[in-house]
Amino acid sequence: MEEMRQEIVGETQNFINVNEQAPLIQRISVIKILNINRELLVSKIKNTQCILDSLIKVEYFSNEDVEIATQFPTQSDKVRKILELVASKGEEVAEYFLFILYQVSDAFVDLIPWFKEIHYQPSEQIKSKPVVNSDPVSQYIGKLRHELIRDTKFMVSYAQKEESMFEDVYAETLIELLDKNNDILGNVTSTSDIFNENGVINEDAETIFITGDAGVGKSILLQKLQNSWAKKEIGTDIKFFFRFRCRMFSTFKKEDQISLKDLLFKYNCYPDLDLEEVFSYLLRFPQTVLFTFDGFDEINSSFDLNSIPEVSSPYHPTHPLALLINLLSGKLLNGSKKILTARTGTELQKKIIRKKLVLKGFSPDSLKKYTQAFFKDEALHEQVLNHLEANPHLCSLCSIPLFCWIIFQCFAHFQSVYGILRLPDCYVTLTDVYLLMTEIFLSKSAKANLLKKNNRSQTETFCSGKSSLTSLCKLAECGTEKGDFIFEQDEMTSLNIPEPDLKLGFLRVASSYSGCGDQSTYEFLHITMQSFFTAFSLVMHDAVSSKELLKYFTLCEHTEEKQFRALPLNCIRASRTVEKDPFQNNEHFQFINLFLCGLLSKTKHRLLQLFIPPSIIKKKRILLKRYLFKTVKTHLKNLPRCKLGEFNKVQAMPQFIWMLRCIYETQSEDMGKLAAKGICADYLKLTFCNAFSADCSAISFVLCHCRKQIALELDNNNVNDYGVKELIPCFNKLNVIRLSVNMITDFGVEILSEELLKHKIVTFLGLYKNQITDAGARLVARVIEECPSLKTLKIGANKITSEGGKILAQAIQKSRTIFDVGMWGNSIGDEGAKAFATALRNHPSLTNLSLAFNGISTEGGKCIAEALKENSSVRIFWLTQNEFNDEVAENFAEMLRVNRTLTNLWLIENKITVQGAKFLMEALTDNTALKEICLQGNPITSEEAEAFENENRMFF
Repeated sequence: MEEMRQEIVGETQNFINVNEQAPLIQRISVIKILNINRELLVSKIKNTQCILDSLIKVEYFSNEDVEIATQFPTQSDKVRKILELVASKGEEVAEYFLFILYQVSDAFVDLIPWFKEIHYQPSEQIKSKPVVNSDPVSQYIGKLRHELIRDTKFMVSYAQKEESMFEDVYAETLIELLDKNNDILGNVTSTSDIFNENGVINEDAETIFITGDAGVGKSILLQKLQNSWAKKEIGTDIKFFFRFRCRMFSTFKKEDQISLKDLLFKYNCYPDLDLEEVFSYLLRFPQTVLFTFDGFDEINSSFDLNSIPEVSSPYHPTHPLALLINLLSGKLLNGSKKILTARTGTELQKKIIRKKLVLKGFSPDSLKKYTQAFFKDEALHEQVLNHLEANPHLCSLCSIPLFCWIIFQCFAHFQSVYGILRLPDCYVTLTDVYLLMTEIFLSKSAKANLLKKNNRSQTETFCSGKSSLTSLCKLAECGTEKGDFIFEQDEMTSLNIPEPDLKLGFLRVASSYSGCGDQSTYEFLHITMQSFFTAFSLVMHDAVSSKELLKYFTLCEHTEEKQFRALPLNCIRASRTVEKDPFQNNEHFQFINLFLCGLLSKTKHRLLQLFIPPSIIKKKRILLKRYLFKTVKTHLKNLPRCKLGEFNKVQAMPQFIWMLRCIYETQSEDMGKLAAKGICADYLKLTFCNAFSADCSAISFVLCHCRKQIALELDNNNVNDYGVKELIPCFNKLNVIRLSVNMITDFGVEILSEELLKHKIVTFLGLYKNQITDAGARLVARVIEECPSLKTLKIGANKITSEGGKILAQAIQKSRTIFDVGMWGNSIGDEGAKAFATALRNHPSLTNLSLAFNGISTEGGKCIAEALKENSSVRIFWLTQNEFNDEVAENFAEMLRVNRTLTNLWLIENKITVQGAKFLMEALTDNTALKEICLQGNPITSEEAEAFENENRMFF
């Protein structure tokens, strides 16, 4: 049998490889190939319809031929008859028959290995002939693509009647790839990179988990993925794309049960042909399926996860939520790809996470691109950018795509109605922005004048829309209390919400899911809008009750306490929670608290008088003010402290950022002073707190009232250049400024250096892992030279070359106070190393220096070694991941015979061999000051390292 198979393959390959220009008679017969492989074809061909349709299309078969072939009861007999008819019609028809099988790969997937084995390539003559693809699977894939192109054509995520073409206004957001410890591995530069192998946490898992704050662009990213797949721009191996909004799983009743087939086809695209064949293909090739589940945190369910049954049968009906959990865990359709989004802080079992990504909103460049896309006219978008530049907090809010969209909608409204392309200067908080959007929606509906002689009558507009606002507030609060984000028609009716209110713009029609019948369901245009109206409802209540007014603060506070008790004192991060329902996320509660603070600010007093008496407003404001002061003080008092040199250091949690946001929304200087008074520590650590540039306004609003200098650590957030600008009011208080891993560019460094040179109190400047170039290095050099208190500089992992390296080295040479310099991960090369060597000679204070991973080779290494002979200050020197060889090692050995100050020398991952190690070991006989030489990662084998086992100061 094996010899016969080899003969068949050989003859077929001869046929395929023969010169196509030769006469047909000189080639191996296609009919013979079909006859030889007859039983293979009969067993593998499951679909004859597209074969017959194609043969009729090119008129190789007549209607009579089709009738003859289809009269047989079994599929195998039909295939045999078709083969007989094809063979009777000659070589050209036989060759075309083979081409059909090759072209419609979805229908004849079992023949793909055979075609690969024989290296099949159709002739040019045959490729010119059309093939009718009536295969159910192919037809369904085409329908899926068509529907996704249609549904993603417009930007529809934030408004029901949005007319902007998606491609015209889409701007990429910053996406960071995280490891299993939530440390940043790097940026994801394109949507196709989401699926690659970079950053895989668990190879056995299938779910890509994407997190980010409300409004940061998670749904828009999924829309981009859907649009790209539909256009065949990504995922060539992905044939099926099923999309779900997780909110839908809250609409099912506890007793509801459906099968996987119903979930896929009833709530997505339904096959036009042979549903069973399509479903069978999915089950057989799950690796061709991609799911997206948007908003995992928005599921409202009383289900106990531990009680959800494991479901492995795709045919077994169960609750839809059980289907979701079993799909994510791989119990169902194992091998399929899944993308799950959720707001920051949502917990997911680590065993099901394949990769984890976090969205950080618009970078400054993306914001400019989005502005240009939104305002097509060049003059208009320049005016908007100039206005944002003049209003740092407004600009910072625009780093969140949702807030940016709302702000730009307001810009567009002012431009179209009044010819004014700017917002009033009084709009400084997020509450102001949402009030303005509310006012615009109400004014559009009432056709009222928003401005009269350039004086805006806010109270008039809200007064005319009082009834609508009241009904929307009731709806929002009712939904929030029940954890509902989708509202059925019955709820709208019970709350007496009139039809016109549904068309104001605050609500949009949601997809109709099972259990709702043919009735429309509704949702607020975004979850933050529901939070805004919930806060408005709390304000409008006549009763004054601390418990009722502050109930959402209390809910967030309890969550924070639970996290705090569970975490070790030296590692406080909100992401490591325990005993938390993964379907619950309190960020919308936090937004309620934030909007409550904004609405109860003094500037909104006149507006609120339309709804409640002034005496009640005053009492509510007092309650809120007392609570905020007490909470800030208690929060910081209860956090673990530690001594860091002369500092009393406290690590705050993300909840503290929310507190500061709320205080900022009040715009109360008294509240800012009270909060500053509650900060007893002089070192405030806010790392990994998910702080955005807009949050720097809140941080600055409080810290500028501190009576003493304070250290501020904001590493590993999303501050960027706009955030640096927002910190300007408090720079006169900051003696330690740590802004590492924050997407800061030279523009941010320019702002920073100007402020530092103005006050000259900084002792520690941390700018590690940003986007600083040589231009930024020049600005930092001025700080080094002119700030007499600066002792520590961390500026590694930026984009500094030899030019910037030389400038920094010259500044360090002039400084009499610099103690610790970290330059790891730049590209200063040998020229930069020579400059640092010059700076090292007889330097009075520099003790710790890192020039690791800087592309320094032999020439630079020798210069550093020579300089260290004349240095008596440096104790710790990191030179890891450079290109030092044995010649450099020999020079360092000579240096060690002279230098008696250096204690730690790191030469990890260079090109030093056992010979270089011998040079260093011999030098240690004359040097007792050195504590360690680290040589791990050099080309020294474990056997060679054994020769140095008696020298316990050398590490391999």
